[in-house]
Amino acid sequence: MNKKALRPFSMVDKFGYALGDFGCNMSFSLVSNYMFLFYTQCIGLSKENWAWIIIVSKVWDAINDVIIGSLVDNKQISKKSKFKPWITIGSFGIIAFTIMIFSPISTFSEILKIIWCLLSYCLWSVAYTMVNVPYGSLHSVITDDPKQRTSLSSFRSIGAGFAMVIVMLLPKLVYENNILSQQRLFVVSIVFSLIAFLILTLMKSMVVERVERIEVPHKIDYFSAVKSFFSNRALIGITVATVASVVFFMSSATINNLVFQFFFGDAGKSALATIASYSSFIVLLPFTGKIVSKIGKKNYICITALVGLLAGLVLLFIPIQPNNSGMLIYILGLMLVNVGNGVFQIVVWAVVADCIELNFKKKGTREEGSLYALYSFFRKLSQGIGSAVVALSLGLVGYEESQTTQPLEVATGIKNLYIIFMIIGLLVMLLSMKFIYNIDFQKEQQLAESEKEVG
Repeated sequence: MNKKALRPFSMVDKFGYALGDFGCNMSFSLVSNYMFLFYTQCIGLSKENWAWIIIVSKVWDAINDVIIGSLVDNKQISKKSKFKPWITIGSFGIIAFTIMIFSPISTFSEILKIIWCLLSYCLWSVAYTMVNVPYGSLHSVITDDPKQRTSLSSFRSIGAGFAMVIVMLLPKLVYENNILSQQRLFVVSIVFSLIAFLILTLMKSMVVERVERIEVPHKIDYFSAVKSFFSNRALIGITVATVASVVFFMSSATINNLVFQFFFGDAGKSALATIASYSSFIVLLPFTGKIVSKIGKKNYICITALVGLLAGLVLLFIPIQPNNSGMLIYILGLMLVNVGNGVFQIVVWAVVADCIELNFKKKGTREEGSLYALYSFFRKLSQGIGSAVVALSLGLVGYEESQTTQPLEVATGIKNLYIIFMIIGLLVMLLSMKFIYNIDFQKEQQLAESEKEVG
């Protein structure tokens, strides 16, 4: 690779890389936030059937992450790029299978509904993995400068955030008279998947692969990657924290829609609450680089997780009435609780990159795709666990998916369940980053300096 012929790292790369997660999350956030509601409220699946379907499909999703990660590491299907051709292939699948997931099949028999749900999600997960794993690995070849990589991580979070904001606005479109519409969601799935494809195509044209990897031919070795993963304490720490974030924040986001649908009686206003929840993300994002340079990624995550945890405990015990005043208190509380998870989402990809780079320095072998895939394995597995736990927990508080209204005591239980989920997530995140993750501020600086020397 002739580095002199390549343009320098610039805002074009940052913006382009942000578009990648924007494109991915146009599909991912739609599926994460509405698939459970779609199949239980519109299609007619029971919470119990949903729970085992999502567990099985997520086990498959996690397994295909490892397989595709190894293929990406060991099979270069284009001389021009190691990662982009895989993204192209997966992008076509995202269009087809996102639409398949939200197809209006309420007239199907119960067994056909189950088969359709399981098959469509498994196919979608393969396509999404084929985009997301090489996209995550692309981070390491755009630049080898630690500060530039941190900026890529921040911009990636911005891209994901914009997609989530768009999904947050959907309640006004997909609910009709406070009831979820399967026809409207079907139309939205077509529009979102096409946008995702176009955005991912644009991303590939904007980012430049500058870091030349000297590839040493070797056989696909799953066991070596697994050994590397479990011998990397920092990677285990960030993985545990990520599992907590996915299970107790991302998966439970569906509950927030139910809080507004049944406790406050207006599902459309859940968009305002969700946007407000991410206000801390938006406010803190411009200052993240300076804060990290002063106290380090680990300390930043731990401090903000503690702030969110304390805010969650307060929100759980203060009285909230099902009226506009109560809604205002609830929204303000969510803003503070989400400080911890918001910062985590901003910094997490830079932390994962540090962990993977640390593995290279120890072993001298490039395993970006495989290690990222293993990290993604646990991320995906936790999505399945989280979705199943959410569905079954809703049953424990008395939620009946077939009913268009819920008793006040059930609606209150749904609200409290959501807050408890976030408290648990922040507690696990804090403990994992404090006591398991072992790249402290001093080690971060040493790693940054060594990367500069290598670069």
